[in-house]
Amino acid sequence: MQNKKRILIVGGVAGGASCAARLRRLCEKCEIVLFDKGEHVSFANCGLPYFVGNVIKEEDKLLVAKPQLFNDRFNIKVHTQHEVTAIDKLKKTISVTNLLTMQERIEPYDALVLATGARAIRPPLVGIDSPNIYSLRTIPDSHKLKAAAAKAKRAVIIGGGFIGLEMAENLAQLGLEVTIIEMATQVMPPLDEDMASYVKVCLEENNIQLQLGQAVESFKQTESGLEIHYSKSHMTTDMVLLAIGVLPESSLAKQAQLQLSERGAIQVNAQMQTSNASIWAVGDVVEVLDLVTQQRFSLPLAGPANRQGRICASSILQAFNPALDRKLSFKGVLGTAVCQVFGHTIAMTGASEKTLQRAGIIDYQAIYLHPGHHVGYFPGSQPIHIKLIFSKADGKILGVQAFGREGVARRVDVISMAMQLNGSVYDLEESELCYAPQFGAAKDPINMAGMIAGNNLRDDLPLADWDQLQTSEQQIIDVRSLAEFSSGHIPGAVNIPLEEMRQRIEELSPDKEVWLICGVGQRAYYAFRLLFQSGYKAKILSGGMQTYLAKYQN
Repeated sequence: MQNKKRILIVGGVAGGASCAARLRRLCEKCEIVLFDKGEHVSFANCGLPYFVGNVIKEEDKLLVAKPQLFNDRFNIKVHTQHEVTAIDKLKKTISVTNLLTMQERIEPYDALVLATGARAIRPPLVGIDSPNIYSLRTIPDSHKLKAAAAKAKRAVIIGGGFIGLEMAENLAQLGLEVTIIEMATQVMPPLDEDMASYVKVCLEENNIQLQLGQAVESFKQTESGLEIHYSKSHMTTDMVLLAIGVLPESSLAKQAQLQLSERGAIQVNAQMQTSNASIWAVGDVVEVLDLVTQQRFSLPLAGPANRQGRICASSILQAFNPALDRKLSFKGVLGTAVCQVFGHTIAMTGASEKTLQRAGIIDYQAIYLHPGHHVGYFPGSQPIHIKLIFSKADGKILGVQAFGREGVARRVDVISMAMQLNGSVYDLEESELCYAPQFGAAKDPINMAGMIAGNNLRDDLPLADWDQLQTSEQQIIDVRSLAEFSSGHIPGAVNIPLEEMRQRIEELSPDKEVWLICGVGQRAYYAFRLLFQSGYKAKILSGGMQTYLAKYQN
C-alpha cells in the first residue's frame, strides 16, 4: 500500500461498524470515515423490543460503541446525522448532507462500503400515516413506542414474525391487551405450519389474540381509537406496530447503478464486492446465497452482517495490496435464528419444507421427535419439539426447527454447525456432546434425531405419510395404554397396547399395511420391530400423538 488510502463507510450498525473496526485492526495507516444518518451507531437493534418492554431499562446499554469510542480507541471518524445522498463512481466521491445544518459536501474515497441496512415495510394503505402507527428499527423508534405504550390499553401488531412476537410479549408484560394480525394462516411464517402451531398455542395461553389469514386494508382514526379494517372485519385499538418485514435500503446503490436483485438487494461476490470494483456492501442491504437451496435472497440478521463486515475489511485491504494473504470468503447462510416468547424458545436453521418445495426440492424426508432437554429422572426436564429434514438420497441435513422451554438453541446450533460442514444424519448419530443429568442425556436429542433419521434411511424405521392420514385406508394401531387412548386418539384408530401386541397380533390383517402411533414415537418403533419380524407390513407415524395434535388440532 504505497499511499494512505481513504475508506468511507455508509451505515454504522452491525456490518458497517464491524468492517470499520477490523479495518483499523489490520491497517493503522488507512483513513477510515463512517457516516450514518441516524443519531446512533453500533447500537443493539435486536434489543429494542426489550427496551420498549423495560427488560433493558437504560438506553445506554443498547449503545455498543459510541462515536467517541471509535475516535479514541480506533482513530475512526464517525459522523452521525449525516446522510449520503449520491455516489459518483467515476470520480470516486460521495455527496454528504449534514442533517443538522443541511450543508452538503463532497467526500473522496479509495474504497466505499455500503452498510445501509434495511427499511421497515410500510404499505401504501389508507390511513397509514396516522401518528398512532409505529415501526421499530432505531432507538428513536423505541422511545416513541415506549411513550405510546405508557398511555395505551390496547395494541395491535401487524405481522407475526420475529419482531411481532417479541413485541407482543413485551407489550403484554406492560399490561396491554395485544392482538396480532397476520396475513399468513400461521404465526412465524418462516416455520412450517406444524411447528408454528406450538407457538400459536403458547401465544393463546398468554392471552395474545390472533387474527390469522387476515390482510389489513386500511386505518381510520376515530374518537374511540384507531380503527383497523381487514378482510371484511375491523377492530379498534390505541396503537399499531407494523412488523411485516423489511426491504433492503439500497437507494444509494440504485442511484450508482450497481447491480441489484429483483427485490432491490445489492449483488455482491464472496468478498462482499459489488459490481463496481471500488465499492463493497455488507449487511441487510445485500443478497446472500442460501446454502441449502443454492438460491439467492436477502437475510436481515445481525450474525451474517457482522461476519460480512469482517470479510469485507480483509477484501478491501487485499484489493489495495494483492500481495497480502487476506482473502476471506463469505460462503452463504443457513438462516440460523432464534426467538423467545413467554418463556419458550423457537429456533431454526436451514430450509423448511415450504422453502424446499418452493425451490423444487422434493426428495427429502421429515421426522419429528419430542425428547426431554435432559434426562427425565433429573428434576426439571422440559420437552423439545424437533422437526428434522434431510435428503432421502444421502442423509444430508437440510434443516431443523425446534420449540421448547430449555435447551432449544443449543441443539439447533449443533445442527447448524453440522450443516456448515456438509454433515448428514449419520454424523448426528455419532455426535459426541456434553452429558451430565442436568444438561442432557447419554443419547442427546441430537443423537436421537440422527438415529431416527438414520434408521429411516436404512429401512429399519419406515415412516407413514402424515399428509395421507385422513384419506388412508390402512389399519391404524395405537399402542399406548387404554387410559392414554381413552383420553384422545386418531379417529378410526384401534388400541392394542404395546405390552399386549404379542398376544393380540393375530387381530391384525396380514394383507393390510399397519400404521403405528403412540405418544411421541418410541413405543410405535418397538411395535414396528415386532411386527416387521413377524412378517407384517408396517410404518410409523413420526412423532406420535404429539405431532398429530400439532398438525391437526392446535
